[in-house]
Amino acid sequence: MAELRRGLLQRGYPEDEVEAALARLRERGALDDRRLAERFARSRIERAGLGRHRVRQALRQRGVGRGDREDGLARALDQVSEAEALERAARLYWTRRAKVEPRERLRGLWAFLLRRGFPAELVSARLGALWPRLRDALDGLEPGAADEHGGQD
Repeated sequence: MAELRRGLLQRGYPEDEVEAALARLRERGALDDRRLAERFARSRIERAGLGRHRVRQALRQRGVGRGDREDGLARALDQVSEAEALERAARLYWTRRAKVEPRERLRGLWAFLLRRGFPAELVSARLGALWPRLRDALDGLEPGAADEHGGQD
C-alpha cells in the first residue's frame, strides 16, 4: 500500500484524494498488505530462488509493515519449500562454475546463498547433504552480514 501511495503522490494526485481512494480500496478488500506479502514472498522464494532474509528486506523496502511482512512470509514458507529453492540455486551455481576447484566452489556457493537471503543454518545443512564429501570445506565459515535477519525494525 505504501508503494501505491508513493506512486500516486509522485504522479501529482492530491494527498487527501489518495488517502480517500486507499481507504475505499481497503474497505473493499482490494488492498491487503498481508496477502501481498504472502504472494510476493511465495513468488520470490519459488521463482526467483531467494531466501527469507532477502524477501523480508524487499517487503520492507516496499513499505509493508513488520506484522504483515512477517505473517505473509510465514504463510508463504508454509506453502513453498525454502530448502528446495536453495537446492535449485545451488545446483545452478555449481554447474555454471564447473571449472573451479570443488572446495573453492563450495565456499563460493555458501557465500552466494547467504547473499540470496538463505539462513546460514539451512545453507550449511543443505550443502553438507548435497556434497557430503566436501563438507569440511565449510568448516570455519561465518555468516557475517549476508545472513542478518533483513534488519527487522
